[in-house]
Amino acid sequence: MLRDAAVLIDGDHIAWVGPRGDVAAHHAAPLQEIEIDGVLFPGFIDCHTHGVFGAPRLDDHERRALGVDYKAIAAAGGGILQSVHDVRRRPEVELASLTRSRLAALLKGGATTIEVKSGYGLELEAELKQLRVVRQLAGELSATLIPTFLGAHEVPPEYRGKRAEYVRLVCEEMIPAVARERLARCCDVFCEPGVFSAAESRQILTAAARYGLALKLHADELEGSGGAELAVELGALSADHLAAISDTGIRALAGSSTVAVLLPGTMIFLGKRSQAPARRLIEAGAAVALATDFNPGTSPTLSLPLVMALGVSQLGLRHAEAVTAVTINAAAALGLAADRGQIAPGCVADLVVAAVDDWREVAYWMGAGVVSAVWTAGSACPA
Repeated sequence: MLRDAAVLIDGDHIAWVGPRGDVAAHHAAPLQEIEIDGVLFPGFIDCHTHGVFGAPRLDDHERRALGVDYKAIAAAGGGILQSVHDVRRRPEVELASLTRSRLAALLKGGATTIEVKSGYGLELEAELKQLRVVRQLAGELSATLIPTFLGAHEVPPEYRGKRAEYVRLVCEEMIPAVARERLARCCDVFCEPGVFSAAESRQILTAAARYGLALKLHADELEGSGGAELAVELGALSADHLAAISDTGIRALAGSSTVAVLLPGTMIFLGKRSQAPARRLIEAGAAVALATDFNPGTSPTLSLPLVMALGVSQLGLRHAEAVTAVTINAAAALGLAADRGQIAPGCVADLVVAAVDDWREVAYWMGAGVVSAVWTAGSACPA
């Protein structure tokens, strides 16, 4: 913590950070001065969202309240496939309008960099449609958007009983098309019993790597599958969810540069009593990040500060660990740790002000709008 500090911004990057009394020694020219009241943080980074979708899955929500589990909801036509049906029929302009307002809300809450996955298309044109929405909004919004291809989010109905054909479609048609149009920086797979096996996930991610995409993995969310170990084996940027990670998976992550991305809001919204073993991961030496998992079915949250509070109350993170988890570690989960997630010279000038007296309060107030100002690339965002 620096008190009575100053940050010099030159263009879209940070030039210097230090005591306010030393500013003149580092910059003689006239400056535009902006006083802030509160605590200045690096811009928050939401490293796992599914932000391009149509309607919320309200029926799923009610079924869970009645005690119906995730797999039974999916078998009844709900779950991911309900969102797939919705996205396939919606025009691109409508998806863009819905997504624009949602990502703007995340930005207002301090998320200056947002990863956005596809995965509600599960056919070539619908997947490309989602990613084109992300590309369009990246040129309109102040936040930095990181597009991720998630064609392997589920097996679509038309390929039930023909899993191998769908895996080939993802590898041989979808991934090359996404790479050809430069629509994604990363590729993700939902590696989970009943979704994609470790062998299928390896096949898809190996194909993605051949096309220059960075790798991410939905791993060990509800049941253990060896997903964390596979993520490490393939050099993935992150393994995400991890509520059912094994001891072997913890050891693998601890000895690697793959970030463990934990999503406490998801488990709470699903009504689960268990969470990912954050303390065991940290004490083993793994890097832990937090994210919203913003999506229409299992985590309709638009607030990283809320997720930080859940990280403390539900995962046992210390306040400093919660801040680290949405800044530098979240940047590493997207391959951006060189110039994001820190207030340091040379970093992109993404900054967030929390209207609090004590820096720990940003991870304390449950659902309160603690963020009072946001800058991206050195420019103030509209309030």
